[in-house]
Order: sequence, then C-alpha cells, then structure tokens
Amino acid sequence: MPVSKASAVWKGDLKSGKGHISTGSGALDDQPYGFNTRFEGAPGTNPEELVGAAHAGCYAMAMSLGLGERDLKAEEIDTRAKVTLEEKDGGFAVTKVHLDVEAKISGISESDFQEVAEATKKNCPISKLLTAEITLDAKLKS
Repeated sequence: MPVSKASAVWKGDLKSGKGHISTGSGALDDQPYGFNTRFEGAPGTNPEELVGAAHAGCYAMAMSLGLGERDLKAEEIDTRAKVTLEEKDGGFAVTKVHLDVEAKISGISESDFQEVAEATKKNCPISKLLTAEITLDAKLKS
C-alpha cells in the first residue's frame, strides 16, 4: 500500500510566525500558512482546509467504490467539506466535519443512494481517521 508524504516548516511564534506546507507529490509546494490564514482569513491555507480537502476527495472516491459494488457508476460526485475548529478543554480541536454531497447517478433509487452515502460517510478512510462529529447532507441530482 502507498505511503503519502507531506511536510511543514514553521518559523517564529504562534501569532507572527509563518510556515510553509508541501506534499510529496508536489501538488502543494511551499504553500504559506500562519495564524492569519488560519484565524483571520488571510490568503494561504491552513490545516483544517487541507483536512477538508482530503475528506471531500476521499469521500467522493469511496462513494464511487460503494456504487461500483452495486454495478453503478456516477456521472458526477460533488463533495464539499466544512471543518469546524473550536476552543475545547483549554486548547483547540477539530470538532465537526460537515459533508455536502450532490451526485448524478443513473439507475439508483433515493433510498439506495442514501444508504450508499451513509455507508461511505462511515467507511471512507479519512472519516475513520477523524474523531470529530461527521454530518452529511446528500442530494441525488436528476
């Protein structure tokens, strides 16, 4: 099985320090992040945004697997993740991830779609990684 790699370099204190994040694939190469990108909306990325992207991507791929097990293929699976960072127990924690999914799939009933969507939420590898509450709104597009 593959092992994915990423790195981060941080310089300075929490509020004025700066960091850069890179991925082994090169998809991110010295992408800036810092307190201002995490808490103040400044340009750049932050760890929660990257977790959201990973969860959305993983969910869409895992749903395609679940559909394939039913001999179905999606025309499109559009997944968006909202990751909530909150103060908790004297620190910060990712407490919630909400997934919004819209999929176009021929030949599936609404009940079967919801069953696949819920199973995917439970079984996608990134969902299994997270201890945060994961919620889901899944809509079947016609």
